[in-house]
Amino acid sequence: MKSKLVLWGSNAQDEKCLIAVSLRAADNKVDIWTFPESVATEDFYQQMMKDWRDGEGMELPDPKTHLERDLSVTDSLLPDDLKVERTDVVLRAQTEWQFVVLSSKLHQAYENQLAELKERVGKLEAFDQSTWDSLKEFWDKVQEQVRERNLFRDHADRLRAHTNELFGQMKTLRSKLDEEFEKLSKEAHDKFFAALAEVERKMESGARVPVLFDELKKLQSMFRESKTLTRDHRNKIWEKLDGTFKAVKEKRFGSKPGGGGEGGSMLQGTQRRYDGLLTAIDKMEQSIRRDRNDLDFQNHKINTTEGQLEAQLRQAKLKMIEERIHSKEEKLTEMNATKLDLEKRLASLKEKEARRAAQDAVKEKIVEEMKAAAEAREDVAEKLDKAAEEISTAKTKPKAEPKAAASKESILGAVGTLVSESLEDVVDTVKAVASVIGDKIEDAIDEVKESVHEATTPDSEAPTEAEATTETVAEASTTIKSDEEE
Repeated sequence: MKSKLVLWGSNAQDEKCLIAVSLRAADNKVDIWTFPESVATEDFYQQMMKDWRDGEGMELPDPKTHLERDLSVTDSLLPDDLKVERTDVVLRAQTEWQFVVLSSKLHQAYENQLAELKERVGKLEAFDQSTWDSLKEFWDKVQEQVRERNLFRDHADRLRAHTNELFGQMKTLRSKLDEEFEKLSKEAHDKFFAALAEVERKMESGARVPVLFDELKKLQSMFRESKTLTRDHRNKIWEKLDGTFKAVKEKRFGSKPGGGGEGGSMLQGTQRRYDGLLTAIDKMEQSIRRDRNDLDFQNHKINTTEGQLEAQLRQAKLKMIEERIHSKEEKLTEMNATKLDLEKRLASLKEKEARRAAQDAVKEKIVEEMKAAAEAREDVAEKLDKAAEEISTAKTKPKAEPKAAASKESILGAVGTLVSESLEDVVDTVKAVASVIGDKIEDAIDEVKESVHEATTPDSEAPTEAEATTETVAEASTTIKSDEEE
């Protein structure tokens, strides 16, 4: 949590100014500086954000005004004559800083207890079990506060470092117990490695992946609950456990593909965005549920606290959680609104995609019918060429003129019959094609009208499809007329 704020705002005279706020947790106070617009340039704002808020600090230039206020749960963090653009940031800082102050006081109380323990350990000449138990009890209380995140990491690290020093002194007095502890740690280390090796063997032999996951989760739970591991053994077991988890996951899900994905259509892109939004909504709902469970837990614990300081600390934590839930619920509302918009857009895109598919089917059907008519014409042409070739052959025969004449007449009659039948076939074919294509033209014209109407809507590709369909229909009509004229 940041202990400094830099905000744009205005003073009592409604003049634009830059406001800097800093928390003094030890004194439970806040320092407020305001800089007039003559000083508060954009460059100065960026410098304040970088060096003063997030950096090691800087000397604040003149002209400026300074104000000191007590940090209160009920009163506003800023005086009434100062207005800011981001009131939500100020409200959140006020709730968080209450927690910071109480957490600092809790840390100081633990530091005082630790100083008393340090004095007791320093006076020992031999190992004392009661001192060891007191040190362990103290560390258990600190661990509980760390797990509940009532102590900041740097405070917890300092307490841990000082406590480890005392434990180290006690372990020096307890060398034999240390040797036993090392022995127990080595045994636990070997058991973990043997169990992980067995999981790897089962994985190589083709065991079911869910079963392997369950075994690894049990080992992970045992690892976390184990109290007889040295730091070195714990690190080695963790590395091995983590590597085995990754190997099993890769076997189950496969390695992640590299490179960029190929571009999809607008429908596919919208569908991917919709699916991703559903995943994000699910995660947000889970996060809100966790916060509410944490809120219920804190409400329950606040009635069983031992001291006033811890009760105040939990009360501040309740406000932080409530503020966090409120912020997440607002985001969830926006995400659900986006979800409804995407659902409407998906429905529209799917409808347009279906219409385009129907238009493509009409065009393909027209092309197929036109190909059939062309094949029929080619068949008639082949029959005519064959008949002409027979007539030419008959003319070259000199024998029996009467018979030849009769033969010519017979051949001419056959040719006439053949041509007549072929022409009738062509006419029937063309009529059939014209009938089918006529129906398709009417359907296509209706589709074209719909496509032209859709051209007024944004992101529509219908005009291009409609023009293509219109050209195809026009070509089909010209071909039909040509066939009928022939």
